Amino acid sequence: MANRRRRLTGVVARNKMDKTVTVEVKRTTVHPLYRKVLRVASCYLAHDEQNDAKVGDKVVIVESRPLSKRKRWMLEKVLVRVSGSPESELEEDAA
Repeated sequence: MANRRRRLTGVVARNKMDKTVTVEVKRTTVHPLYRKVLRVASCYLAHDEQNDAKVGDKVVIVESRPLSKRKRWMLEKVLVRVSGSPESELEEDAA
């Protein structure tokens, strides 16, 4: 049986919570009456077991069972890491 869970690609907007990241997914849609193309952004809470993702990273999230009131997605993989994030600069200064 194939894995039919939905996958979304987005950018990590916040990672202040423990084992949780907020992923912003952008998509385009057409207005039903005026036929104007609209850019729509949605935020999803995703479970990040290793606290791996940083703000600005491009990630893939996958649908899962409900983990809390608003968390129904899990971090599958980090596609592109942002090297200029404030956390990485602090780690370089400490070394």
